[in-house]
Amino acid sequence: MPRIRWLMIWLCFLANAIGYIDRANIAVAAPDIARELAINPTEMGLVLSAFFWTYAFMQLPAGWFIDRLGVRLSLTFAVAWWSIFTMATGLARGFSHFIGARLMLGVGEAASQPSFAKVAFNWFPRTERGMACSIFNSGSTAGSALSLPLVTWLIVMMGWRGSFIVTGLLGIAWALAWWFLYRDPERYRDIAPQQVDRLLAERGPSTVPGPQIPWASLFRYRSVWGLMIGLFCLNFAIYFFITWFPSYLRDARGFSLASLGTLGMLPAVMAVLGNWAGGWTSDRLIRMGWSATKARKTCLVGGMLMSSSIGLSAFVESTWVCLALFTLAYASLSFTGANCWTVVSEIAPSPAHVASIGGIQNFAGNLAGILITTFTGVVLTITSGSFLIPLAVAGAMCVLGALSYLFVLGKVEPLPPLARN
Repeated sequence: MPRIRWLMIWLCFLANAIGYIDRANIAVAAPDIARELAINPTEMGLVLSAFFWTYAFMQLPAGWFIDRLGVRLSLTFAVAWWSIFTMATGLARGFSHFIGARLMLGVGEAASQPSFAKVAFNWFPRTERGMACSIFNSGSTAGSALSLPLVTWLIVMMGWRGSFIVTGLLGIAWALAWWFLYRDPERYRDIAPQQVDRLLAERGPSTVPGPQIPWASLFRYRSVWGLMIGLFCLNFAIYFFITWFPSYLRDARGFSLASLGTLGMLPAVMAVLGNWAGGWTSDRLIRMGWSATKARKTCLVGGMLMSSSIGLSAFVESTWVCLALFTLAYASLSFTGANCWTVVSEIAPSPAHVASIGGIQNFAGNLAGILITTFTGVVLTITSGSFLIPLAVAGAMCVLGALSYLFVLGKVEPLPPLARN
């Protein structure tokens, strides 16, 4: 296999990390923004959820365009776009300005995950695809972990406005590097032809010219709905970490800004390892002779069941036990997430459907982002700051996600043509 495939997937990891820093920095800065601009919890919940409205609904056209335009152009444009509006967030002067900037941020980031899945499909054989997906997916948890110490340090050094300018510039630098470095393997001049031929031969059955399945027809497959429901439930829990988790530690558990930037990043750090463990485990099971269905679904279901521990975190008095439960939940969610994106490429009926199915899955998953952020903000207002109900609901959603992966998701194999009416 061409060694340069690892450079490509680690660049995706880096872009994912930058993207999650750009979407999580407002969660770290939320208490400071709220105090300076007199934004109440319900309004902050709307600000945090605004990103997910455009991020979710733009997944649908984004996946379709990526399959047709390619990941070099799509990722360059997407990262540059969201970086510009990250910097624009730092210039916001009121509630409506934040809403507008966050909506535009979501438009840009919508192309990220489907593009990463397409890169993994393009550059990795089937027996390594789980690990490849775990690497790019772990960028989200790495970005979440880095956002706490990085953004808190930037806020201390230059204020919350300056933190958005700096993190936005990171994305601009990445977009330039991607444009000059990335090529699909078929077009990469520095790779010997025989290496490319071997890579294409080992992509698996999905490289065979697939059936003519229109984009809209993908919604008629049970397995696609299994992925959609599963990721919705996974993201309902995981986006608590991206949005309200810093506020929970500071307001409900009494963390200082300094401890938030150290102990608060522990769940996200372990989630990086959870991502890698999820991809490695499912690939290892396949190499041991397990079917793709058994290997991937075992990791999906097991990870979701373990992640339900998030529901217990609000019921324990010990801060350390609470942090341990959060850590277990985040690592388990990430263990599952690596396999979500692996399954996308394995059920795609042809290479022209990989990003499309990824976009459909991520559309459903990010509807949960809208729900958890707004729901939590409203509950906090009604209950005078209690996080018990949102965390309990998140734990229940994890169990529901496990059931979807077990019973709704079918065999992990290329989707067959639909019967004609």
